[in-house]
Amino acid sequence: MKRLLEAHLVRDLEKKMVFLTGPRQVGKTWLAKEIARSIQDSVYLNYDSAEDREIIRKERWLGKTRLLILDELHKMRGWKNYLKGVFDTKPDKMMILVTGSARLETMRQGGDSLAGRFFRHRLLPLSPAELRQTKATNGIERLLERGGFPEPFLAQDPIDADRWRMQYLDGLIRADILDFEKIQDFRAIQMVLDLLRGRTGSPVSYASIAEDVQVSPNTVKKYLNILESLYIIFKVTPFSHNIARSILKEPKIYFYDTGLIRGDEGARFENLAALCLLKQVHAEADLRGQPCALHYLRTKDGKEVDFCLVRDNQPELLIETKRSDAAPAKGLVHFHRRYAIPAVQLVLHLKREKREDGIDIRDAEAFLGELLA
Repeated sequence: MKRLLEAHLVRDLEKKMVFLTGPRQVGKTWLAKEIARSIQDSVYLNYDSAEDREIIRKERWLGKTRLLILDELHKMRGWKNYLKGVFDTKPDKMMILVTGSARLETMRQGGDSLAGRFFRHRLLPLSPAELRQTKATNGIERLLERGGFPEPFLAQDPIDADRWRMQYLDGLIRADILDFEKIQDFRAIQMVLDLLRGRTGSPVSYASIAEDVQVSPNTVKKYLNILESLYIIFKVTPFSHNIARSILKEPKIYFYDTGLIRGDEGARFENLAALCLLKQVHAEADLRGQPCALHYLRTKDGKEVDFCLVRDNQPELLIETKRSDAAPAKGLVHFHRRYAIPAVQLVLHLKREKREDGIDIRDAEAFLGELLA
């Protein structure tokens, strides 16, 4: 299945070094090798391989190499200075693609030795926008059921999708968490994760979760930060600038894997919409250099809108999600009228698109399929 990001990666490789990050098993290595198949004299090297590790350390790839792909390079001590040296001394026509997941993204953010030498791209799970290009049938239904990670989404047997998910989570928690923090209480962090699976789209109280798990609120906050760094969850925080009384501070939690959600179809749909909007925000930043963010709105008296796309710290579009209700939500109408912010209500099961009270009532699959990624 072709990924939308491929053309953008190839174009940017002609200009600078490219970093490709994202969740584990989201298709980064597959995509890198797919690009390599279209470029003669490409070399793929994985730092986890002892043989490849020696080639990397001694820079023993052929001088005619056109595309150099370095996977898991962040595990090499001093990798940023190493990469700076490789990039600064490479032949003019050689392109460099560096791939990795959570640790690469975290370590990339520290220091500036690579400043000005790379473009960053984030590969996230499959979305309606990508499925539309493949002309897949029942795409959104399958995304709601299995999530957008390629292996469970494409599996012929739904049981295989469930088996993948169980092994995926267990591997992340037991292996990758130790790469971030020396945490021994796997039971506690698994309990936090289990609680979050049933609270998708609700403001999260650290104190409430701490009481349930019998740890401190600071420990809960630490665990959530780790889960976010591992691309298991992402936070949507409230937006308050220029919005009166939008004072709720708790973030809402969503999952990169919609298949993890414990809840009804409406909860899974809200999570899928959040993930698609996050992909849009990333695409605006990575492809267009636009400072965008995803937030939600909620006032002290309970008026709320699920999502708010923000550009340059100004709300650009309000978005409400509904399973089947085509009547504009009261909170959406309130914010739209009071602050003159464009608004759209996404409905999963909609008979006919329309405009009511100045709000676009859109078919969810059609709207999400029109996004950048």
